[in-house]
Amino acid sequence: MSQIESLSQIEEKLNNLSLTSKNNIKNAKDHYELDQLRVSLLGKKGQLSVILKSMGKLSSSDRPIVGQRANLIKIDLQDLIIQRKNQLTKEALDQQIENEKIDVTIPSTGTPPGNKHPLISTQDEIIDIFCGLGYSVESGPEIETDFYNFESLNIPKNHPARDMQDTFYLDETKLLRTHTSPVQIRYLENNPPPARIIAPGRVYRRDAVDATHSPVFNQVEVLCIDQNIDFSHLRGTVLTFLKTFFGDIPVRFRASYFPFTEPSAEVDVKWKGKWLEVMGCGMVDPKVLEKLGINSEKWTGFAAGLGVERFCMVRHQIDDIRRFYTNDLRFLEQF
Repeated sequence: MSQIESLSQIEEKLNNLSLTSKNNIKNAKDHYELDQLRVSLLGKKGQLSVILKSMGKLSSSDRPIVGQRANLIKIDLQDLIIQRKNQLTKEALDQQIENEKIDVTIPSTGTPPGNKHPLISTQDEIIDIFCGLGYSVESGPEIETDFYNFESLNIPKNHPARDMQDTFYLDETKLLRTHTSPVQIRYLENNPPPARIIAPGRVYRRDAVDATHSPVFNQVEVLCIDQNIDFSHLRGTVLTFLKTFFGDIPVRFRASYFPFTEPSAEVDVKWKGKWLEVMGCGMVDPKVLEKLGINSEKWTGFAAGLGVERFCMVRHQIDDIRRFYTNDLRFLEQF
């Protein structure tokens, strides 16, 4: 008779635990309180485990009855805890949505002013400097022909200089321009010298993307054609431009090679104790002028080219060219 009473007592404890627990779970106010309930009910030292320890008093025939009942209660409570947890999550989200909703019918309190992209402001400054030196701005198509991009610039087919500019070809005759020098050719075709122009714009090369290379970047080409122009005019123009842009810093010219200029040079500035290449330049090759029907005995000139990204990176001490193209407002708002 004592075994039957013990079984009844345990079953009563289980039933009371089930009813009380269901009510507590239903009324849990937040995730923390719900988790505390879960541990106190179903944990290793929880209330259900304490009740089951008394199973040792039961006969072997009664233990399965209690075990089955306890297991059903455990599964039921686990399901209720999950349901309440999902309900609390939904209520919190609904409250967040209610608190953070935006009434689009409310009149605007003002629009924050925008800033120029650092590449645009750098290019504008470069243009302003050359316009102050008497140059005008010209533009041309970004989809070019092989003739204007290469042949007219003294770079015939199979010329090794083509390897210097890995090109995006659209078909046998059309390509994405690799520099803005074609603008100079197009201008001289329709405008007899003298000429002083700059040609800013996007150019394209099949470069692998890394911290200093991009398949799309911006160039500014400079062209001056007049009588009695020599290398001293080129040097004076480049020095004036660089010192206006960077300030009074050391500048050096190094002999180089470009198919459309002769002689040619690369220009370095000393930045943070190191020489950094910033421009390529040279005297326009007479062959380029002759192909345009311009008398190279009477007219001479120089050309120069620079990368806007390089100038912007030096000016603002930016370490990775990819930052210009990510549209990250945290970066752009600094300018």
